[in-house]
Amino acid sequence: MKRNNSVGACASARFAIFGASLCILVSGAAAHAQAAPDPAGFAPCVAGLKAAAVARGVSPDGYERLTAGLAPDMKVLDLLDYQPEFRTPIWDYLAGLVDDERIADGQAMLAQWRDTLAAVAARFHVDPATVVAVWGVESNFGRNFGSRPLLTSLSTLSCYGRRQAYFRGEFYDALKIVDSGDVSVDQLTGSWAGAFGHTQFMPSTFLRLAVDFDGDGRRDLVGSVPDALASTANFLKRAGWREDEVWGYEVRLPAGFDASGAGRRNKQPLAVWSGRGVTRVDGTPLDGTGNAGLLLPAGPKGPAFLVFRNFDAIYGYNAAESYALAIAHLSDRLRGGGPFVTPWPTDDTGLSRAERRELQTLLVARGHAIGTVDGMLGDASRAAIRIEQERLGQPVDGRGGQKLLSALRREGGAGQSLQQDSLDAPAQGR
Repeated sequence: MKRNNSVGACASARFAIFGASLCILVSGAAAHAQAAPDPAGFAPCVAGLKAAAVARGVSPDGYERLTAGLAPDMKVLDLLDYQPEFRTPIWDYLAGLVDDERIADGQAMLAQWRDTLAAVAARFHVDPATVVAVWGVESNFGRNFGSRPLLTSLSTLSCYGRRQAYFRGEFYDALKIVDSGDVSVDQLTGSWAGAFGHTQFMPSTFLRLAVDFDGDGRRDLVGSVPDALASTANFLKRAGWREDEVWGYEVRLPAGFDASGAGRRNKQPLAVWSGRGVTRVDGTPLDGTGNAGLLLPAGPKGPAFLVFRNFDAIYGYNAAESYALAIAHLSDRLRGGGPFVTPWPTDDTGLSRAERRELQTLLVARGHAIGTVDGMLGDASRAAIRIEQERLGQPVDGRGGQKLLSALRREGGAGQSLQQDSLDAPAQGR
């Protein structure tokens, strides 16, 4: 999760499109506005933070033990200052997060953890599908926690770069988590900005909202799935989740609809939307009571949704409407719902993770050294895509969509021989 006051900080490995923090940062160049930081200042800085950490509840001995041997990781400063080259279109974002693989995996998790999820729902009044949807988007059901040591990342961000005050608070709280014995220091790995565990809590959110659901005396979001699922439900409950309401649903707008009043925050009674000609997507009238906002993630020509308070609760988990829509839609698909009825306003829709792996395999077959075929379209994959787009006479934007995949499928990847060293190359730089 990425959040300032919620759970993560533009953080996790989701945007591998394995779990979605909607950083949606897919490419860019680091841009430091200040002079390069001096690593020699790190040790004095960490030593100077002890008094504040102790005041926040870290034991003096624990602070010395946990900070001994820490060295700065200056790479996190590049990530802090990472400037997006472009933002992922909503149809790309959702294609990677709500695909057949994740739906099947989520349904398997619903079955495997049925009893635990039922107990979580009974205590926190949040339905299993929504909790499992968060789990799937945040860490791909525990497969992608992130690999950076949190104490290293957070101590570095506490001493260098922007927002040091914010990251110092998260650093102190991470120390408290380890010092209290909830999570061991070797387990405390995650995103560059400090989110960790099955559902990617920031340390401050962990201390506020994590629960010990398996009864072992520890709140463990890394090693305990029950603790993670219950903590996620607790977050949503505290964010205002209402058990007897839906998050929202897809609607149909009348021809010539004036979309000036759209927006998640601009909630109006359903009677008002009905009076303006808005219907369910199947054409049936709106029913029920309550206030809803009109969400148009791709403008009035794309899918439209009326969203209620529960959508806002999901939004609080990661402050991005695209993220909240991914969670909401995945939860519906896990309950047996279908895809959106209204098509996205594009003639080149996004790729599922399986299709991205297929695209990468075809790129490798044409001789491009992109690293591991894993469905994550990083820098090397995008560079190869640009070459192929130029060759095919397509717009050269580095985006992998259905048009490029279809063109390469027709060619069968022919052109150059398969390079095994490309398949076996390290993932770094994809």
